[in-house]
Amino acid sequence: MAGLLKEADTILGDTEKDSFVRDAGLILAAQKVEHYEIATYGTLAIFAGYLKNDEIVQLLRSILQNEKDTDVALTVLAENHINKLAAAE
Repeated sequence: MAGLLKEADTILGDTEKDSFVRDAGLILAAQKVEHYEIATYGTLAIFAGYLKNDEIVQLLRSILQNEKDTDVALTVLAENHINKLAAAE
């Protein structure tokens, strides 16, 4: 996770403030974090299932779905708006 945050900082340093290129880069960085979280919560939910802890399974699945929804929202934002504007800059 620290590496992903460092990469986001690099994007900030390498792109122009208030640009769509920066916005596209930050969406990319955010999606990398979401994918890391999706992998983590998915694995933890499976482990909790092996331990027969249904309450924790449901909590982790809920968090996992939230992470997936966020990833989809970021994809829609990037594909339908930000990436086109970034390419035009």
